[in-house]
Amino acid sequence: MRRTIQRLAALALVAAPAWVWAQTLPAPLDDAAYVAVDPEAAALGRLLFYDPILSGNREVACATCHHPAFGTSDGLSLPLGDGGRGLGPARVVDPGNAPEQRVPRNSQALWNLGAREYVSLFHDGRVEIDAAQPGGMRTPLDADMLEGFESMLSAQTMFPVLSPDEMAGHYSENEVAQAVRLGQLTGPGGAWELIARRVAAIPDYARSFETLYDLAPEEIGFTDISNVIAAFMAHEFRSDTSPFDARLRDGTPLAPEAEAGLALFYGEAGCTECHSGPLQTDHGFHAMAVPQLGPGKGARFETHARDEGRFRVTGRAEDLHAFRTPSLRNVALTAPYGHAGAHASLRNFVADHLDPAAALGRYDRAQAVLPEMDAADWRILDDPAETAAIGAAATRPPLDLAPAQIDALVAFLEALTDPVAKAGRLGIPETVPSGLPVPMPMP
Repeated sequence: MRRTIQRLAALALVAAPAWVWAQTLPAPLDDAAYVAVDPEAAALGRLLFYDPILSGNREVACATCHHPAFGTSDGLSLPLGDGGRGLGPARVVDPGNAPEQRVPRNSQALWNLGAREYVSLFHDGRVEIDAAQPGGMRTPLDADMLEGFESMLSAQTMFPVLSPDEMAGHYSENEVAQAVRLGQLTGPGGAWELIARRVAAIPDYARSFETLYDLAPEEIGFTDISNVIAAFMAHEFRSDTSPFDARLRDGTPLAPEAEAGLALFYGEAGCTECHSGPLQTDHGFHAMAVPQLGPGKGARFETHARDEGRFRVTGRAEDLHAFRTPSLRNVALTAPYGHAGAHASLRNFVADHLDPAAALGRYDRAQAVLPEMDAADWRILDDPAETAAIGAAATRPPLDLAPAQIDALVAFLEALTDPVAKAGRLGIPETVPSGLPVPMPMP
């Protein structure tokens, strides 16, 4: 009884007048907030999204690291792409083809990437809208990037297939990996063209592209493949029918604890300083002293394990250790959390976010979800200077909340879970035209 009274008293602390925070609630999402999707393109993209034919060794599909069973992520702190077996937290290293390293960053969720408000993608925003660039986008390939994308979402799909640790495979394991190693990405014999020829050689895919785009098999390019995959993601993972959406549309109240969390989120907790708008993101980049583990993000010739975030894109000192503000839609489904997946628990992540620099010093490494592998996962956290640099980059002042208030925030975040999006619209195909195995978790 005493604990219940304490809990209610703590929740009462957030009971500010409704008009104080209700003014900051976003407008509800509607069809105009999203790009229009061709249903036939989405249906074709669905098959390619789940088909390992796009990977160098024909073993990894987009869905391997972005599976609806794990909230369109993979349930791991850092993914195992090429060289892994299984799916989700059960994925293990293939002893016959072990990866060189873990994928350096946590696999991001795919919810609402078809929303028009997105202006950048990836943790560091390295694919972004930029009217000054050819094609209106900036990417790591700059002027060498192919043309023919229907969207920024389509452009971002071009890069995982080039990554040795994600989908391409390593060195001379296959013709795609060999092309990547030689720097042959575009044109005849380039990595993208090699993958396109694989897809075009499968009769079902060739017929579908002919029907959809009036393309002969030899005319199918990887941009056509990326366009339909983007159409599928925009359609399948649209999420705007959560309890929170009902709250915005017609005032349907959330459960009491979630309502208290909503008041905190849009009030004294200050969450909307970064997590603003209908998707709970300002699309900006912020240094929040999130723990860094794994191999870091650098060029192959670099030997450090650092991940300097947005700085690697802009070169600006103020962007050191800054990462893109993630949308919070369906966040309860997408653990682990942080750019390196350091937190397996949403509540722990929220609690540490209140004073991230201090939390960095007491981080419990048991929270990481890392399949066993011969890897130096803790180089940065074992280096006091590196850890201090991450903590020093954080500028948000600490916030003191009672445990019950943290619980209320988590309850609100759980109210962002959308049962329609979670179930899927088109769903997972039982088979794909290549005949390769569709990624599925173990029963």
